Amino acid sequence: MAVSKQELEFNNNEDKMRLKISEMEQKLEKIYLGGGKNKIEKHHSKGKLTARERIEKLIDPNTETLEIGAFAGEGMYQEYGGCPSGGVVIKIGYVSGRQCIIVANDATVKAGAWFPITGKKNLRAQEIAMENHLPIIYLVDSAGVFLPLQDEIFPDKEHFGRIFRNNAVMSSQGITQIAAVMGSCVAGGAYLPIMSDESLIVNKTGTIFLAGSYLVKAAIGESIDNETLGGATTHTAVSGVCDYKSENDEECLSTIRDLMSKIGEKDKAGFDRIEAKPPKKDEKEIYGIFPENRAKPYDMREIIERMSDNSEFTEYKKDYGQTIICGYARIDGWSVGIVANQREVVKSAKGEMQFGGVIYTDSADKAARFIMVCNQKNIPLVFLQDVSGFMVGSKSEHAGIIKDGAKMVNAMSNSVVPKFTIVMGNSYGAGNYAMCGKAYDPRLIVSWPSAELAVMSGASAAKTLAQIEVASLKAKGEEVDEAKQKVIYDKIKSRYDAQISPYYSAARLWVDAIIDPLETRKVISMGIEMANHNKTDRRYNVGAIQT
Repeated sequence: MAVSKQELEFNNNEDKMRLKISEMEQKLEKIYLGGGKNKIEKHHSKGKLTARERIEKLIDPNTETLEIGAFAGEGMYQEYGGCPSGGVVIKIGYVSGRQCIIVANDATVKAGAWFPITGKKNLRAQEIAMENHLPIIYLVDSAGVFLPLQDEIFPDKEHFGRIFRNNAVMSSQGITQIAAVMGSCVAGGAYLPIMSDESLIVNKTGTIFLAGSYLVKAAIGESIDNETLGGATTHTAVSGVCDYKSENDEECLSTIRDLMSKIGEKDKAGFDRIEAKPPKKDEKEIYGIFPENRAKPYDMREIIERMSDNSEFTEYKKDYGQTIICGYARIDGWSVGIVANQREVVKSAKGEMQFGGVIYTDSADKAARFIMVCNQKNIPLVFLQDVSGFMVGSKSEHAGIIKDGAKMVNAMSNSVVPKFTIVMGNSYGAGNYAMCGKAYDPRLIVSWPSAELAVMSGASAAKTLAQIEVASLKAKGEEVDEAKQKVIYDKIKSRYDAQISPYYSAARLWVDAIIDPLETRKVISMGIEMANHNKTDRRYNVGAIQT
């Protein structure tokens, strides 16, 4: 039987997506080794578990986890040997049945020293805890600030000191913080466990002090060993700095599980959930539906129906503003409002063709109204991004694209229900903003391996920048033939393509994670569950949004 063109295209898309997922998994395997096998063996020889082993033993068996920032630092700091995963492992998971966020320093990476990206990643973990009133557990094992880059981590508002400010704020908000000192905890970092609600320390391996023995000797001439200066016995029997002394990592983690099991319940946000049901349509077909060629059209509804419970989707204003799809669904039982870009080329009510992936005045207006309705009904919002930007040209400008785009951004920015963003494909320019990019405080923002985040596509940016460079060379009197123009274009495009890669974005924490598309339901469900811990202010100022 002959294979149709549609089937060939589906198979090609599937193959390309699977290759992207395989590439992602290979990168993660390397990242999971932290500082490498030799460093792990050295760590074990001290009787210590690695950061990932500690988390694995802490969380409830056979429960879901979501890692935040696994690709942080990817390709960065190569002059210092790199900083896999930012030197810290962060996971959202369940401990004694309580959802929480766990932050574990990876001492196999530069002894757990803080690089600039380490600070940014720790602050992201605290932001998630504060936004969602999620308990946070710190597993401390760090040599402190990485001194060669101290100017990029120490003094500014979003630097190292912000961690301790957040400790104090979370304490005032009643957000549980538990810190376990399982290795080094020095200098300013010593404040983190003590500013937590409860602290533990492991005997013989955990130490806390503002200055180690060598610095004490140099500063005041006192000779003392690190264990006597700030070990477990000192801080539980003498100074009273720590609350619990553990003989090893396993006992420490067991004590944390016991403490977590006794936390009382608080008021929930009240997001609606019923019994979850899997999609009726095969989720794996997403691989073949989502096009490898980002200029190719496809129907976003086909993707939504493979994410939603029972493959059900109630569409809002279906025939109006068709380049954005809005509607209600359930994901793992949770009620959600979905705002998604539509890549099919469609006809508007006026009979004009509308290009897929572009936001027009009517679609921006529709999205703004739908966002407001979801806020009134206390329904979390899910943004599915595959957007090339807002429509340009005289027709759009005269129709008020800036006004309607501003209305959508206003409605989304002022949303009081939690927002979750999935970057599936294109995420270009102001489209990234309107569809709840990182700057607009999504509770979680993740991307598929097919994502691209940039001001514009690689081809468009390279063409624009190449034209500028060629014009500059010609102005200086240089001859620029077609061959030279191509060399200039290819060089610029290569650099720009590297910057629009999802790994470039994830390395800098512009997204929280890169995920297999089949994990999208899990991410949204775990995200709404954590958001449900925080009973937020329900007031939504609709009057501030032009209608």
